[in-house]
Amino acid sequence: MNKEELTEIMNQVKTIAVMAGEKIMTIYDNEDNFQIESKDDNSPLTIADKEANKIICEGLKKINPDIPIISEENREIPYSERKSFTYCWMVDPLDGTKEFIKRNGEFTVNIALIKEGRSIMGVVYTPVTKDLYYALSDCGAFISKNDNDKILKTSFFHSEEKALSIVCSRSHLNEETQKFIDQLSSPIKVSKGSSLKFLIIAEGQAQLYPRLAPTMEWDTAAAQIILEEAGGTVLQADNGNPVRYNKENLLNPHFVASAKQIN
Repeated sequence: MNKEELTEIMNQVKTIAVMAGEKIMTIYDNEDNFQIESKDDNSPLTIADKEANKIICEGLKKINPDIPIISEENREIPYSERKSFTYCWMVDPLDGTKEFIKRNGEFTVNIALIKEGRSIMGVVYTPVTKDLYYALSDCGAFISKNDNDKILKTSFFHSEEKALSIVCSRSHLNEETQKFIDQLSSPIKVSKGSSLKFLIIAEGQAQLYPRLAPTMEWDTAAAQIILEEAGGTVLQADNGNPVRYNKENLLNPHFVASAKQIN
């Protein structure tokens, strides 16, 4: 697919993400209808996850029925089948279900297009604030707020700087991540839920997001390309290589997301 085709597809994906977000908000505004269940790993699942997933999957199939969809809420596709995918969608219909249940507004809709293991298109929608973040490989990253589009650019920083803003998970800060943070000089911790942790860096409001704890591919794929196109990186903690997708194991390696670092 060329850039023109991908841009047209991205515009359609943006519409799908907003539709899913609007459906999520109808449930969010009616707390009695959350219908919370527990998945096999004891993580929460709500009717909002299911309804948003249905809207997204139906919409993506209309765009191109030949591109497979890997979603947190779909049946897992065996790697014997997935390994032959050139393109696939990576979807988290409601990233931050715990934040949704806590009603703090820090949840997102995430849709990414993966090509040969690399995220090349990302759309993230924040239903409460109605902000739409999007990026296409080699085309820059943007936020659409109140129908105005603005280019996203990360800040610049040096690792030895004092008082760097470090984004931390609101629900999953572990000991290993805390040790990373403690090595920095007078860091300022900023707690955020969901993929908003990447986006606050893409907007230039923080410098680092160390995630030395488990995440899944659908948690990060859409936000990664947005941060990369804004000038940042999402690198594996053990080898410094970019995080990649549609691996045999859909669990992400530990990683550090970063603004533009200068020597």
